[in-house]
Amino acid sequence: MEKLTTCLWFDGNAEEAVAFYTSIFKDAKITHVSRYGETGPGPNGKVMVVAFELNGQSFMALNGGPQFKFTPAISLVVNCETQQAIDHYWDGLIAGGAAQQCGWLTDKYGLSWQIVPSKIGEWMKDAAKGQRVMAAVMKMVKLDIAELQRAAA
Repeated sequence: MEKLTTCLWFDGNAEEAVAFYTSIFKDAKITHVSRYGETGPGPNGKVMVVAFELNGQSFMALNGGPQFKFTPAISLVVNCETQQAIDHYWDGLIAGGAAQQCGWLTDKYGLSWQIVPSKIGEWMKDAAKGQRVMAAVMKMVKLDIAELQRAAA
């Protein structure tokens, strides 16, 4: 079966970014590092691609240059079972980055993340419950599972 891999474009700091991400996720590993050769297009020996996994999901970090930047139009969602997990990922990923509304943050590399309770999809399936939960979410920056559970009840 074919597998999808997300490729993330960095401006020369792919190796640093991957070290940052793999330090936050417990189930994370670097699976391969490729370097530019004599034919380029980057400097010979400089990291070109870092292949890595976060919680079993494959990613590639490419040192592509300054042409492209991350935007919130693409975000990575971390589904969390507990408030402790939300706090862990939020506090780790926001270091050097910026908080956004509704459980979103932008990390120090400009990549957007959504740190959300695993049950949010279940709560949203019921129209009335979903409206109450969404009203609560809209008032938050980092999401509070206990408060969202109260809104859902």
